Amino acid sequence: MSGPIRRSVLSDDVHESLKSLILEHRLAPEERLNIDALARSLDVSPTPVREALARLESEGLVRKRPLAGYTVSPLLTRDEFTDMFDMRLVLECAAARWAATRSSAETRAALVTEAALPVPVDTTSHTLFTTMDARFHDAIAEAAANPLLRESVTRLHAHLHIHRLYFPYTETGTTTSEHRALAAAIAAADPDAAEATMRHHLTEARRRHLRAFDGYA
Repeated sequence: MSGPIRRSVLSDDVHESLKSLILEHRLAPEERLNIDALARSLDVSPTPVREALARLESEGLVRKRPLAGYTVSPLLTRDEFTDMFDMRLVLECAAARWAATRSSAETRAALVTEAALPVPVDTTSHTLFTTMDARFHDAIAEAAANPLLRESVTRLHAHLHIHRLYFPYTETGTTTSEHRALAAAIAAADPDAAEATMRHHLTEARRRHLRAFDGYA
């Protein structure tokens, strides 16, 4: 039994390593990925690299094409970015409302604790910031008690993470405040306030992120 466990841990480690490389743009958008070269750089066999790439494909961070292999997913265009946030507003506002009415008191308290965690304030902590932000939004989607909604929310976040290298890190405090207000509304079991607070948070987040397009569009 110890062999499969070790292999699973190795695969998870390789997945997290490659994910970090993508989020930090050390593997650039649209870059072709060589499995053997990645295996050598990570000092592992090609098998866990293949497994990790398959997971990253399901998360939308890499693409696989016949005869061409894997490439890092491209950055979204401005229109695609706007479309993605339109969908986030539909899905995540509903998630916040349902989380306020369907989740247990323990789950709501855990959201408050999660939102209270300090966030990094510089680009060197890019991966940590995106991980914490995704974890908070995923926790709300999970608390909504709708697995299909949670899966959809997770996939929508994938491309946003690639863009977050350009996030204005001077505004992480604003993001934290919005998360705490959102967690408080859900903890109060107030569906109207939870939905409205999520809508405000996503609308402001879209405004903050759209600035990044001016730098590389």
